Amino acid sequence: MLLQKTEKARLELSPGVRTLSLRERSLLLLADGKSLSDLQAMYNGIGAQIVDNLMRQGYLTGPAALPDAPAPTPAAATAPLVVSEPPTASTAANPSDALRSLAGTRMYLFDICERMFARRDPALARQFHEALRGARDRASMLDVGEALLEEVAQMAGPERAQTIRDRMEQLLPQEPASTASPA
Repeated sequence: MLLQKTEKARLELSPGVRTLSLRERSLLLLADGKSLSDLQAMYNGIGAQIVDNLMRQGYLTGPAALPDAPAPTPAAATAPLVVSEPPTASTAANPSDALRSLAGTRMYLFDICERMFARRDPALARQFHEALRGARDRASMLDVGEALLEEVAQMAGPERAQTIRDRMEQLLPQEPASTASPA
């Protein structure tokens, strides 16, 4: 089942509105058109509980009106969502290709920026925020990420920077395969 954001979710994600936790907000950002199972597998399996809460609160809904899909019964609408298989360590550490996105990467780097720089160097934090907002493709996101990682390495050490780099690479969309045709 593919999930869609409701109008309530769009209002929550608008600037200046913050009623949900960071995890709930990041899941909402990724929700449109993602499968239920992909979202449930997020956050080492806690995604199932978050998705359930967001659906009950009216932030997420199933696809609008599919011609072949029967209308949900009231019991099915209130039943808790269950993950069919618990996520393994490998699936929790490596998000599927469906969960890779620039938006998810941007949210992760925004969070790192807030944690590392907001109090220590607010001007640098603002600079990175603007750069992250302007990063609209994989290459520009990598450029901003590498600059941020250089600052993290100076502030917290190369090990911390490497941990962040590894996670950033897991979240970024894959590079498109070369489309060169044989001559």
